Amino acid sequence: MFINSTRQFVTAAAIGLFAAQAHAADLRYAHVGSEGDFQTRFAAEAAAEIGTATDGEVTVQVFPSSQLGNVAEMVDGVKLGSIHMGHHDFASLARIVPEIAVFNAPFIYRDGAHALAATNPASSPALQALNERLIEEGGVRVIGRIYRGARHISSNFEIKSPTDMAGKPFRAVPLDLWISMIKGMGATPTPVEVAELPTALMTGLVVGQENPLTMITANNLHEVQSHVAMTGHMQSVLAIFVNEKAWQKLPEDQQATIVKVLDDKAQQSLQWAQESEATLIAELEGKGMTFATEENGLDMDAFRNSVLPQIKTDFPEYEDYIAQILAVK
Repeated sequence: MFINSTRQFVTAAAIGLFAAQAHAADLRYAHVGSEGDFQTRFAAEAAAEIGTATDGEVTVQVFPSSQLGNVAEMVDGVKLGSIHMGHHDFASLARIVPEIAVFNAPFIYRDGAHALAATNPASSPALQALNERLIEEGGVRVIGRIYRGARHISSNFEIKSPTDMAGKPFRAVPLDLWISMIKGMGATPTPVEVAELPTALMTGLVVGQENPLTMITANNLHEVQSHVAMTGHMQSVLAIFVNEKAWQKLPEDQQATIVKVLDDKAQQSLQWAQESEATLIAELEGKGMTFATEENGLDMDAFRNSVLPQIKTDFPEYEDYIAQILAVK
């Protein structure tokens, strides 16, 4: 009698454990952001909130600072499923669907709020169409986004127009869109991975780069750069993407919970960026950096008139998607 009861208890416990495992998920989330950047804060907080919101049924382990590889290796890892989630510029997914890089195109968003609205997977017609192709052609799905702020140019000399950059080696994110944009700015595009950027600036491989102020601050670029041109040429929005097979293993309620957490965090990231810009400018000025703005001679029309024709020439396939982005309210 005791043996039978014990067997029944063990069997019931095993069934309960199996059921718990069937509904639990442990997701590996990789990105290349360094400590102190908004994207690193976003991933850490989102992971914790997903665990809480799903009552521990979904746990997310975050691997920041290129721990699981550079951008290309991370994207390939998500495609293969060895990494379940990742985030980076939309253009990093262009290795699967080239046109998705349009969401990082320069001078296409009115402001940060417009950028978030135009990259909402639940309501953006352009992203929904491209997401279907991502799923079909690469087994990857965009499920959220992060707003990091406007991207500006830093350098070790003053920049007020593309003429000041002519022929000089500037870091380009190792993606076709960035190479085109830096060329449009008049500089010589030099692809450099983000983890190698401080060294590239220090050694003179490149004399400038472009990124949000959060990244400039987090990576102490003031130590190797003296000037910032507040071009705001891109509204920096990162795609959060997931392996489709891993995603489909989650029950619909867990999927909905994760999407809601990511959407709420996206709105918070916009708030973080808006609140921090003035503080970051003051901080970097205190560390010796000089800022060029339209008020003191930065020629934004010259940048637009130089960059946009280059993008149009190199990426004519973006035209319809840009029209859809511009139409988003």
